[in-house]
Amino acid sequence: MVETSVSLLERLRDGTDPSSWQRLVDLYTPLIRGWLRRHGLQDTDADDLVQEVLSVLAQELPAFEHRGAGAFRSWLRTMTVNRLRNFWRARQARPAAIGGSHLDHVLDQLEDPHSDLSRLWNHEHDQHVVRRCLELIEPEFAPSTWQAFRRVTLDGAGVDAVAARLGLTPNAVFIAKSRVLSRLRQEVRGLVD
Repeated sequence: MVETSVSLLERLRDGTDPSSWQRLVDLYTPLIRGWLRRHGLQDTDADDLVQEVLSVLAQELPAFEHRGAGAFRSWLRTMTVNRLRNFWRARQARPAAIGGSHLDHVLDQLEDPHSDLSRLWNHEHDQHVVRRCLELIEPEFAPSTWQAFRRVTLDGAGVDAVAARLGLTPNAVFIAKSRVLSRLRQEVRGLVD
């Protein structure tokens, strides 16, 4: 069984487990990159900033204290905003720099934990982490267990219909759903609300 996400963060603090770091990179790179691209960065610049965010995360993770729901998500958002702000400030001296006051407004919104843009970040973060964690845990389950979970929980199909289609009892479908949800909760604990 793969460790829970809170213990993933703990393993990352001591820096002795490269597979934990790879798991975090696999989980968060697409999210960070997508947000950076959405705010006007070209692919190469976004890739560079993702590396900067991850580098800062690696350096500062030993001092990070997980203080409840959304703590890591908020910390990651702040690091991403700071890297993006530094990037745009460095570019302002160049004639082709874009962003200006609109970009400052966007970055200010991202820094404000109560803004609509921060709430959007939080929502997209949680959706991304859940979706990515589902992809990561899927191989841990038998195909019939996963299909039962997916059809009932994600597709909204009725338990009896899923049981009949998969040749399972309704109770087996409930058990499959429960097992996958329990594992998912372990995986996302401390990373999503």
